[in-house]
Amino acid sequence: MVDARPDLPAFSYDTAFSRNLGWVTEAEQQRLKNSRVCIAGLGGVGGIYLLTLARLGVGAFSVADFDSFALANFNRQAGATINSLDRPKIEVMIAMARDINPELEIRVFHEGLTSSNVDAFLDDADVYLDGLDFFALDIRKEVFARCAAKGIPATTVAPLGMGAALLNFVPGGMSFEEYFRLDDGASADEQALRFLVGLSPAMLQMRYLADPSRVNLAERRGPSTIIAVQLCSGIAGAQVLKLILKRGPLTTAPWGLHFDSYRNRLKHTWRPGGNRNPMQRLLLSIAKRRLNLT
Repeated sequence: MVDARPDLPAFSYDTAFSRNLGWVTEAEQQRLKNSRVCIAGLGGVGGIYLLTLARLGVGAFSVADFDSFALANFNRQAGATINSLDRPKIEVMIAMARDINPELEIRVFHEGLTSSNVDAFLDDADVYLDGLDFFALDIRKEVFARCAAKGIPATTVAPLGMGAALLNFVPGGMSFEEYFRLDDGASADEQALRFLVGLSPAMLQMRYLADPSRVNLAERRGPSTIIAVQLCSGIAGAQVLKLILKRGPLTTAPWGLHFDSYRNRLKHTWRPGGNRNPMQRLLLSIAKRRLNLT
């Protein structure tokens, strides 16, 4: 719990989030207060998701992360500062979130998300929000599968170039594995490429990739921008609101949405069959050549 300064008024949830009212009703704001969002990974998108949803008034979270802040995080991660260097991301981000709402109820998984704790992590979840590192594909497959089994809607918004690509996986709809096709004996590089192409069938970001050599799937590295991370946060926040309040139009897999601020473009994508779709198979071939993976 954050210690309140004695010269300041006591915290009031209703006052702190009163400016949300109008876009949500008072009853809906209370629904957000009594909801739990699970966020795995508190680095790039995950950290800013936590802060965005805290300001939206979501009252409970389960968060998982094992990493500490480093200089290479400064270009995009909300908690990355000189003062946070070498400090655990989960510790820094929880402190920032509780500076927004000291009444937050947060379950903390310091070891990150693992096969042994995924069920406890998802306990009582209203929504799962994916903030895992791009290359953490094994645990990502597992958590999305557990969400499907438990009937928990799961959202991923990928920061791509200077844009963001959305996919929602909802109970009764197309599953993560049905869409991405990662579990058929593909190599680690092939899985990473399928994940990338599945996230962004429009591939709006590829036309302005200035230096393709900076994308190296084998070395698990790629370029990033704060522009994309901020866009992801707004899109993800809107999805969480709609899923919790059960209102508003929802885009669900195999439908997706990709907005790119550099190209001033918005694309609605539809890939029946996911990465089995002939258009996706062609796109995978093109991406391999573009990224020198052939």
